[in-house]
Amino acid sequence: MAEIKISKHAKEQMDERGISEEMLMNIIVSPQQSIPDEPEKMIYQSVEYFAEDKREFLVRVFVNTIKQPNLVITVYRTSKIKKYWKDEN
Repeated sequence: MAEIKISKHAKEQMDERGISEEMLMNIIVSPQQSIPDEPEKMIYQSVEYFAEDKREFLVRVFVNTIKQPNLVITVYRTSKIKKYWKDEN
């Protein structure tokens, strides 16, 4: 895995949404799914349990893979897991 830098915007989103840097890095290193998004971007996503909410959310991490080091553009969590989950058909 290439070196990773987290943008200011992504850090703000992590703080607002209760996503730790450890969780973010774990998702990038071993995501449950990786989805190409335009030639220069990848979406790494995994279903994670948030104890404070007592439920699971899909955490989606958008990374610009052209930049060196790779740049985390944004990150968010959503309860709409089925909407974004890509079936392996």
